[in-house]
Amino acid sequence: MSISVLIVDDSRFIQRVLDARLSRESDIEVVGYACDAQEARKMMRALDPDVVTLDVEMPGMDGLSFLQKIMELRPTPVIIVSGSTQAGTATTAKALQLGAVSCYAKDASNGGLPDDDGGELANLVRAAAQVTFGQPQERNSLSTSFTARLPAVRPELIVLGSSTGGVEALRQILPQLPAHCPPTVVVQHINASFASAIAQSLNDLCQAKMVLAENLTMLQPGHIYLAPGDERHLRVARCENGGIRLSLRSGEPISGHRPSVDALFHSAASEFGSKVLGALLTGMGQDGAAGLLAMKHAGAVTIAQDAQSSVVFGMPRAAIEMGAAQCVLPLTEISNHLARVSSL
Repeated sequence: MSISVLIVDDSRFIQRVLDARLSRESDIEVVGYACDAQEARKMMRALDPDVVTLDVEMPGMDGLSFLQKIMELRPTPVIIVSGSTQAGTATTAKALQLGAVSCYAKDASNGGLPDDDGGELANLVRAAAQVTFGQPQERNSLSTSFTARLPAVRPELIVLGSSTGGVEALRQILPQLPAHCPPTVVVQHINASFASAIAQSLNDLCQAKMVLAENLTMLQPGHIYLAPGDERHLRVARCENGGIRLSLRSGEPISGHRPSVDALFHSAASEFGSKVLGALLTGMGQDGAAGLLAMKHAGAVTIAQDAQSSVVFGMPRAAIEMGAAQCVLPLTEISNHLARVSSL
């Protein structure tokens, strides 16, 4: 059965471009177009789409206000389509906090969209279609919590990986880390155009300082480093003096992604063994699962988010099925545990 998509954008040109990107996919069907919030409301009632793409700048009610209404009255997976200007990225960061599941960048130079996105929009739609609102996912043997098995030891390093729904998960976890937390490194699948705004929006909420990762940066306690999402893999390495250095390098996609959670996790396993804590959060696919398994084999504490609290239970499920997760926990318990061991 095809994934039905409603396109909401006041530009007919953008509507046609988005339609062309999606209609070529056999598993996706564009069922309608709306130019403003009022028209979109009527079409959502009539068509009940699986996914909505939403422009943030529209006449009448703006995209953020409409998104808030959708989440309150008719929760539906929404992909924000936004310009990569400073204002556009800040708005997108806010939209992700309001409940949008992902974002798709317009070209800042002309307000349009690049000629070929490599299937990015279609993949975002597929991930969004897996999201359910107000329907807790069934708990089973894959999502049982094992809090008693977590050692209460301060790690030298914390590494986190997330994808669809990850910005909201990070918004719940990262503000709980104390100002003196261990260095924390995050790979979140996000378009590079929005990474800086996401880092800033999270930094505004955090006690620790959150910044975009830069090549060869020496990690410091009380800092959280977010992968810039610019087609470079982010890894960690131990220096001769005992410090920790970041490395950003190009390369082939790993587990279908660049940056890849697996790249970060494998480097953490190799360099830090039992002195690192890793958590794999909500997301589509299996990126991070093999890396989490390598961390577990190296003696690290490994955590996977449970089904009920995941927006998309893909990446954590893959890790659990591999036996990579030492513990499977709801987001609140992950947050509490990271805050607790960071304060030791």
